[in-house]
Amino acid sequence: MAMSIWEYANPKKFMQTSAWALPWVTVLSVLCLLGGLVWGFFFTPDDYKQGSTVKIIYLHVPAAMMAINAWVMMLVTSLIWIVRRHHVSALAAKAAAPIGMTFTLIALVTGAIWGQPMWGTWWEWDPRLTSFLILFLFYLGYMALWEAIENPDTAADLTSVLCMVGSVFAILSRYAVNFWNQGLHQGASLSLDKEENVSDVYWFPLLICIAGFVLLFVTLVLLRTRTEIRARRIQALQAREKLA
Repeated sequence: MAMSIWEYANPKKFMQTSAWALPWVTVLSVLCLLGGLVWGFFFTPDDYKQGSTVKIIYLHVPAAMMAINAWVMMLVTSLIWIVRRHHVSALAAKAAAPIGMTFTLIALVTGAIWGQPMWGTWWEWDPRLTSFLILFLFYLGYMALWEAIENPDTAADLTSVLCMVGSVFAILSRYAVNFWNQGLHQGASLSLDKEENVSDVYWFPLLICIAGFVLLFVTLVLLRTRTEIRARRIQALQAREKLA
């Protein structure tokens, strides 16, 4: 099993497998996103307290979850790079960063849109909101560091270290409500350790939206990683031509 997993560190094997998987995950992501968002926004009732504003959870919750999980994925692939020096893992981490940054931005913006009518303010220096903002800045710093260093292996090394440091804020943004009792942000809408989550009428379309966001992330990471591999191959060919 371990050997079969490490086979995908080979760029040729990764390109072959991702080419086969991409159409499937793309279609599934589109179906889940369309189905979940249409169901959630058009066929669920308004909340008795929050009104129609409650429906922003179909964007906010999946985006916030993927903002954190994207960084976790980057952490795992960065550790693989540091330990085993597999270039595909480093390129996958690089590919995931703009996607995770976008999810974080969506979570911040939709949270502000929800917070203004609910809290009476667009922004509050709440522990979870603040840690999410810092995570967003780490995403920007990670991407900037990749662009600032010419040697790709050195860039992969330094961004991997930055990813490990930023993981602290990924954890804080997930568990800030548990660490600090104060703050406006409520607990998780979906949780395995709670007897009750959101009402079933919102819960089922929300699960479909989350599945859609996960599949969208996988689709975009595969596409961007394939692009990074092709770009690396072009650079290698250009370097050989200069030496020839």
